[in-house]
Amino acid sequence: MLKEISSRAEKMREELLEFMEENVYPAEKEVEEYLEKAENRWTIPPIIEELKQKAKSQGLWNLFYADDKHGKGLTNYEYAHLCEIMGKSLIAPEIFNCNAPDTGNMEVLIKYGNEEQKQRWLTPLLEGEIRSIFSMTEPNVASSDATNIQTEIVRDGDEYVINGMKWWSTGAIDPRCKIAIVMGKTDPTAETYRQQSMILVPMDTPGVEVRRPLKVFGYDHAPSGHAEVHYNNVRVPVSNLLLGEGRGFEIAQGRLGPGRIHHAMRGIGQAERALDLLIDRAEEREAFDTKLIDKDVLRAQIAESRVEIEQARLLTLSTAHKIDEHGAKAARKDIAMIKIAVPRVALNVIDRAIEVHGGGGVSQDFPLAEHYAHARTLRIVDGPDQVHIRDVAKLEIRERRKNREVVNVK
Repeated sequence: MLKEISSRAEKMREELLEFMEENVYPAEKEVEEYLEKAENRWTIPPIIEELKQKAKSQGLWNLFYADDKHGKGLTNYEYAHLCEIMGKSLIAPEIFNCNAPDTGNMEVLIKYGNEEQKQRWLTPLLEGEIRSIFSMTEPNVASSDATNIQTEIVRDGDEYVINGMKWWSTGAIDPRCKIAIVMGKTDPTAETYRQQSMILVPMDTPGVEVRRPLKVFGYDHAPSGHAEVHYNNVRVPVSNLLLGEGRGFEIAQGRLGPGRIHHAMRGIGQAERALDLLIDRAEEREAFDTKLIDKDVLRAQIAESRVEIEQARLLTLSTAHKIDEHGAKAARKDIAMIKIAVPRVALNVIDRAIEVHGGGGVSQDFPLAEHYAHARTLRIVDGPDQVHIRDVAKLEIRERRKNREVVNVK
């Protein structure tokens, strides 16, 4: 049985629902029109900054972090309910300062950064004054296995010298992007999971080159976008290293657990919005002398969508609760399962909604096509399906063998 969220979290949920209806959904078209008319698409629509200030003034800000000093003190389970609501609009997470990769980067700085690093980078990120990127994926290796990463981080006196090429660095083209967390190898001869480190690289450091934007199914996701970034003999002080040499995987694991809850709940929000749009469209349209909503085949799709969404939501909320109670490591299998299940459900429901909208469904007149591209990409973000399927199977087999041993001992 699902537990209730606190009255405080429920109040935030209600306020968030109201804010979305009154401000965020109406702003989607304004953002789109601004970018279409702008001479430079990599500029920030004023409405985004206006709504950020409005959200901050209403206390709907930094909802993602679990303590009262940096966030709102919500558990992962409580925040999951809010994250789903924000997931219904692709512009919403930024408005509440709950957008990736900034949330993950802020969590890294809170957990692993020193006081100087926090003051310089964490504070402006928490205030929504700057943006950041997480540079891990590389084009020349299979980055689903992060041990393949080839970017070099070599110490030279009081500095580290960074050389490498990264891509899918989300937010790198955003003019507000000021800091990168870069993952690379400090010691290729060390034990496999102790070769990598993470280091802070200011974006204005000589040698940092944002080479080109990368599109997702044709969408450039301006004004933040995704980029190929080259690090050419980039020099930063040794004090920019996070936690210590060889601690990169440790940091990555601490970063990814809660982040996957966020991705999953936003995916469920996308599915919910798609189902709403499907029903609304079906009630408006008539084909072959009857309303679409009255056709059995369409009602079956509605029912299937509801079943799938509820299954995905329950699995994700259960995982969030397990992280709260036992930590991300204990919830490793659950985290992998939601990473597999939720994007599939979102794609199924969005696809049905596209079908009901006909040509409109794949056009820019409705949010469905872009949401579909986003949901499909989610099957790759933070590791592709096959990696998580492998992990679930491995953990399931391990548990079965352990249980057999217990039975045999008895």
